[in-house]
Amino acid sequence: MFKNDAFRGLERQESLRLLAKVPVGRVVYTRQALPAVLPINFCLDTDDSVLLRTSRDSDLVRAIDGVVVAFEADEFDAETRSGWSVVVTGRATVVTDPAEHDRLSQVGPTSWMPPRESVFVRIESEMVTGRVLNGACGSP
Repeated sequence: MFKNDAFRGLERQESLRLLAKVPVGRVVYTRQALPAVLPINFCLDTDDSVLLRTSRDSDLVRAIDGVVVAFEADEFDAETRSGWSVVVTGRATVVTDPAEHDRLSQVGPTSWMPPRESVFVRIESEMVTGRVLNGACGSP
């Protein structure tokens, strides 16, 4: 098998550190039995879960509340052919506790599209995987 030194797997903590550096990622979920991907801004909570803020009545909330989803974020530089990608997989749940909602209103993400009645969605970081690309071997 061909060994490619350009890719390296990342440990959980290194993956989470990189994830915390970027403001936008993608939620990967199922919509009407088909794969769906939605870019959305986010932040990490103190327990390393991914936090989203969206409208209570959004299609996204209806599709992901209580189910396992993936969340991916990355950063790449085409010129140097380097970057990283991190995927968090876990159960998504709407935060219903009023005290937790109040706390997240202070420290959680601010929706880039301000909803009327916002809710926070927490994606547990049950599985965290990451890869780093150190540049292509042999430039064209």
